[in-house]
Amino acid sequence: MKVKEKRWEQFIPQDLEQVWHFFSRPENLNDITPEDMSFEILSDVADTPMYEGMVIRYNIRPILNIPMNWVTEITHVRAHVYFIDEQRFGPYALWHHQHHFEAVRGGTLMKDILHYKVPYGIIGNIADAVFVDKKIESIFRYRFQVIEEQFKSESVAS
Repeated sequence: MKVKEKRWEQFIPQDLEQVWHFFSRPENLNDITPEDMSFEILSDVADTPMYEGMVIRYNIRPILNIPMNWVTEITHVRAHVYFIDEQRFGPYALWHHQHHFEAVRGGTLMKDILHYKVPYGIIGNIADAVFVDKKIESIFRYRFQVIEEQFKSESVAS
């Protein structure tokens, strides 16, 4: 299977500092991940801003409630501009996720660029076509909705 690329953009009606503060703390991943993933961070990352070289261990249950270990490393960080996480161990043959942030009028523009590859050759191709691609899209749709609600209410409260 070839490497696939996916892109998403979201306008967040909050200033860049607030948005960066939220996304640069790995513990907030729990808040933006669908419950059906049974996402659990195993690393002690509470109140720790991400940094280059940070390794984060997770337990996820993306399919049929079967537990999987996933380990990512934060490979690049440029505060208030972008960070990149890459899978070191887990369900993908490749996972390279860029998170970009840009101050724009009225808030922040967040862009995600994901490159991923499913392992197992033809079986992986079938799994991607039947399940994986749809699952990734549903995770990012959920994330979009949660971020919209969370930052909208913060905007009202500000």
